[in-house]
Amino acid sequence: MKPINISQQTARRFVLGKQGLWPGRRWKGKAGAAEAIRACEAVQLDPLTMIARSQDIVLHSRVINYQPQYLYQAAYADREFFDYGGWLAMYPMADLPYWRFHQERRLQNEYVKYFVPEHQKVLEQVRAELRKNGPMGNRDFDGQRLKTHSYRGRKETAVALFDMWLCGELMIHHREGFERFYDFREKIAPKKYDYVATEKEAIEFFARKAVSFVGLKREGSMKAEWQYSIQRDFSKAEVENLLGAWKESGRFAQVQVEGGRDVYLVLAEDLSALESLEKGRVPKGWNPKETNTLEEMTFLSPLDIVSARGRAKKLFDFEYIWEVYTPAPKRRWGYYVLPVLYGDDLVARFDSKFDRATQTFQILGFWLEKDTTLDSAFAEAFANGLTRFAKMLNAKKVDVSGIKQSKLRTHLKQKLKVAS
Repeated sequence: MKPINISQQTARRFVLGKQGLWPGRRWKGKAGAAEAIRACEAVQLDPLTMIARSQDIVLHSRVINYQPQYLYQAAYADREFFDYGGWLAMYPMADLPYWRFHQERRLQNEYVKYFVPEHQKVLEQVRAELRKNGPMGNRDFDGQRLKTHSYRGRKETAVALFDMWLCGELMIHHREGFERFYDFREKIAPKKYDYVATEKEAIEFFARKAVSFVGLKREGSMKAEWQYSIQRDFSKAEVENLLGAWKESGRFAQVQVEGGRDVYLVLAEDLSALESLEKGRVPKGWNPKETNTLEEMTFLSPLDIVSARGRAKKLFDFEYIWEVYTPAPKRRWGYYVLPVLYGDDLVARFDSKFDRATQTFQILGFWLEKDTTLDSAFAEAFANGLTRFAKMLNAKKVDVSGIKQSKLRTHLKQKLKVAS
């Protein structure tokens, strides 16, 4: 069967829509935040708080009236989600059985043994203290300092905690700020999800999740996905046989985007959405609850799946590199730059910070793409986006002095309560 051909615009709108970003926010409040995480498959977590944490910017861009406390409430009070992985993300609790298969395979890893010669003694120390005290953070343990550097911690107990978490013996009970507090999995995970899926079930689950997460999944990248999630090598022939059978059965379809050579996988259940988009219609269930992205711009997190890791260039011809770890003299844009979504395109970016002492959201720099038209509709949509973003931050002021375009800056000052 030949791949389905779609336009660049359809590809953009489909990927944005699968992630709840186009044509506008379709979830609301705390319950909506939980719906959004499930629909998006996962939300990457990051500790930096230059403005707000990445995960909160991700959910704010998808959920009306989102507040940062909603994520922790859904995960640690309601136990609807759990955070896991070297690529740290929040996942629906229903995913746990498949990740438990992954974790069982990780038990063969001797990471703790490599760093801690008397590792069994340290593991037993951690277990004993958790049994005695309940949930504990890394700082609560008096562990010996490591003799060899590990990014997982400076103490033997820190390495043990992290590895016990990766192997599924422990889960995150809660966080204070971004600090983890651990407890035994059986004390945290709902019983109906606390079992280990079979390898066959895990292979099928992670294949579907990988495709659903990005919307259009490059077929050639599936091998790497499985090798990580299943924790074993997959031959080229095995991958081809698995994907071939699923395409034959109608589970996946193949798509090509105009002007490109790559073949992408798409869930068969999403073909109706692609068909609607090709006809210029909004797919069923995608209509926004309030404004659309032409009426109100949306600001994307630096780690948003639709634009991070080179996807901005492929989807939008928008060059984006997160420069937070780039030395200041080598930065082109700034420390914590956010891409700006207007309609179905990335049209600008801005660098900013939130001054918590004065509760001022400051725009430090603003850059338009060359083909972007700066008119009154643009200015109004940008002002609406800034208003909502400032509300999420609980900012009292928005300082737009870093915007060099005088007409835009003047319009924003008229619309927003800004610092003089």
